[in-house]
Amino acid sequence: MMVDVVKVDSGQLARLTISREARRNALSAGVVEGLIDGIKTLSEDAAVRAIVLTGEGERAFCAGGDLGDQLPDGGMLGMHKARGRFAELILAMRRSPKPLIARVNGHALGGGFGLVLACDLAVAADHATFGTPEVKVGLFPMMISALIQRSLSQKHAMELMLTGDRIDALRARELGVVNEVVAGADLDDAVGALAERVAAHSPAVVGLGRQAYYATEDMSLEQALRTLHSQLTINTLAEDAAEGISAFLEKRDPRWKGQ
Repeated sequence: MMVDVVKVDSGQLARLTISREARRNALSAGVVEGLIDGIKTLSEDAAVRAIVLTGEGERAFCAGGDLGDQLPDGGMLGMHKARGRFAELILAMRRSPKPLIARVNGHALGGGFGLVLACDLAVAADHATFGTPEVKVGLFPMMISALIQRSLSQKHAMELMLTGDRIDALRARELGVVNEVVAGADLDDAVGALAERVAAHSPAVVGLGRQAYYATEDMSLEQALRTLHSQLTINTLAEDAAEGISAFLEKRDPRWKGQ
């Protein structure tokens, strides 16, 4: 398998791993399909509270698109259609009700950089690097620029895409690409602690809020406020909202039902 799905911590946390260490976990057509299937499957699993996305080994999280991937059936039009599956992967990540955490165990380049940006949270090993080196081989990071422009300032975004230079993990944290940078030996503990903090809350409310956030990111201020007003009302009708308020008033831990 090019993508491994493993559930840990009594099934509340799931790990999605790109298993192509020899190819620096590059994004072949098979990897993209595996990630789409894995995210959709885990998104429908009521027991899962958070999904961790990572790469096999310690060298690379994901080195981007596999330039050696074979031409699919259908010639160049088939290749065009296959590239569109990466867009479906990003959309599947956005539509999932489950929070996604990038466990950046090594280089995150090109499409791999895009995967980090598509996750809600990211923790990086201190030896990880980030960048969009496509311009150096005569390509522009077209598809992931949609994520870059939503995550970085224009000047920083264009510097990365126009130069093809890499940045280290500390610089990535300064730019808001990752939340935390730790020693490689501490990566699993840091990711686990962050996932535990996320999983402690109502999965129903977290899912509702996450999807509302991404649904309104391209709206005008008035459109966003009108939409979020409706979403707030829906939120207040949830059983977990009533439970959370009761628990607060009674000074006890809430017992979430996921409803």
